[in-house]
Amino acid sequence: MNRHKKKFKVACIQLNTQQSILRNLKHTLKYIHEACNAGAEFILTPEITNTISLKKKDLLKITFYEKDDPFLNEISFLAKDRSVWILIGSLIIKDKGNRLFNRSFLINPGGKLVCKYDKIHMFDAMISKKEFYKESSVFSKGSKIITAQLPWGKLGMSICYDLRFPDLYRKLSSNGADLISIPSAFTRPTGKAHWHTLIRARAIENSCFIFAPAQCGKNSSYRKTYGHSLIISPWGEIIAEKEDKPGIILANIDMSYVEKVRKMIPSYKLKTLLKNNN
Repeated sequence: MNRHKKKFKVACIQLNTQQSILRNLKHTLKYIHEACNAGAEFILTPEITNTISLKKKDLLKITFYEKDDPFLNEISFLAKDRSVWILIGSLIIKDKGNRLFNRSFLINPGGKLVCKYDKIHMFDAMISKKEFYKESSVFSKGSKIITAQLPWGKLGMSICYDLRFPDLYRKLSSNGADLISIPSAFTRPTGKAHWHTLIRARAIENSCFIFAPAQCGKNSSYRKTYGHSLIISPWGEIIAEKEDKPGIILANIDMSYVEKVRKMIPSYKLKTLLKNNN
C-alpha cells in the first residue's frame, strides 16, 4: 500500500443500461461528470455499461473491437480531461475471431488503459421457468486474476457472478488487494435474496473495501436488475447505498481502516489446512 495517500473519495455509478449504445454512453458520461463535480477521485461504472443483451448475433453487429470502442475512447478522454481514475465495470467487446468478452477496464488520470479483466465465471442459471441465463453460450471466459496499483492501495478486479466464488477474492487479497471492484447486473430475485449478504461477506472475509456499482430497473423486455449499488468497509459496514434508480453514490475512504481491521482480525492472510480424516 502507498502510505503517503491514505484518503480519497470514491463514486459508484448506478445505471439503467438498455440496448442503444449511444444512449447508454450519454447517460454514463453525464454521471461521470456529476461524480467529478462532487470531488470523486476514483469512479466506477457497473457491469455491461455499454449494452445489455444475451443475443450473440445481435451483439456481434452492434459492439466494437477494443481499439474502436466509443465507450473506451470517450471515457479515456474524460479521465484525462478531469484527471480522475475510472473503472469501466465492463463493456461487451468483440475480437476478430467473432468472440465476445465481458471485460472490465481501469483507466488512469492520464487517460491511459492500466489493465483489463475478463469475467471468469459465466452466469449460467435457471432462476425460474421464465427467467434463465447462459452467458457461456455468448461470452468467452477469462482465466487471469488481475490486480492493479492505485495511488491509495491495490485494486482486485472482478465482475458480478464472480461474487459467488470466494476463492477468487482470497487470491486477490493474497496478491495484495485491499480494494475490490465488483461491478454487477444482478437479477432482481437473486439480488433480493443474496446481494447484500454476499457483498458484505467478501469485504469481511478479506478485510477489504468493496466498490459494487450496479445496474437497475427494466433493462429490456426480459431483464430487470436489482440495483442497490454498494460501498462497503473492511468491517462489513454499508458506507453508501443507491436503491433502485440511476445515479451516483459517494464515500470518503480512509485506507488506514484496512490496516486497523487486519490487525484486529488477521484471518484474511491465514491459510487453513484441512485434513482428510478418512
